[in-house]
Amino acid sequence: MIQLRIPLLLINFKNYPEVLGDGSVKLSKIAESVAKNLNVEIIIAPPIPSLALITKSVSIPVFAQHVDSDKMGSTTGAIVPEVIKSIGCAGSLINHSEKRIPTLKIQEIVNRFKKLEMYSMVCARTPDEVALFASYAPDFIAIEPPELIGSGIAVSKARPEVITESIKAVMKVNKNVRVICGAGIVNKDDVDAALRLGSLGVLVASGIVKSPNWEEKIKELAEPLTRYKI
Repeated sequence: MIQLRIPLLLINFKNYPEVLGDGSVKLSKIAESVAKNLNVEIIIAPPIPSLALITKSVSIPVFAQHVDSDKMGSTTGAIVPEVIKSIGCAGSLINHSEKRIPTLKIQEIVNRFKKLEMYSMVCARTPDEVALFASYAPDFIAIEPPELIGSGIAVSKARPEVITESIKAVMKVNKNVRVICGAGIVNKDDVDAALRLGSLGVLVASGIVKSPNWEEKIKELAEPLTRYKI
């Protein structure tokens, strides 16, 4: 199991048209270049059909955007943890606001990831959800108020209390769980504000993918990580 450094930047490609075809490879290689040049941890989460190609194209950690709890074997169409591990993925987002799953399934997948020695990053909408999911002991919890996702209004500025309350919730339940934040992160000030509040990284999607200059935007958002090495 590779060791992830914190703080970190996770880029969720989602299924935006900008990353169709060779777009995912291009963005992944740019992210890899910035990660090496700045000596920071950048994780990428490309569209599911691109995972095998991306893991062979770059050396930085690759996460799936979603996994199912289905078992190996006769589970046509399911995104099975063992399969994404076999192609080189280091972990996955779980329960993103755009792909919610039942609570018991979250716990099941987290436990399965532990056995597979893969990283689990569970997404939560509120500090109360953070407290619940922390009891499952995932590696990371990403707090993302859904109303701010893709809004361009950063959670770290518009609702900083969501971050601080989430961190407090984790400290009460399981101090080993690491909290990062997302939703509306679009510039380095947003990242800096999140890190000052105690977030151990940021989760970004449209703020990077929709940028006209991927390299410059990734550099901008990754630069604050160099000042908060832990």
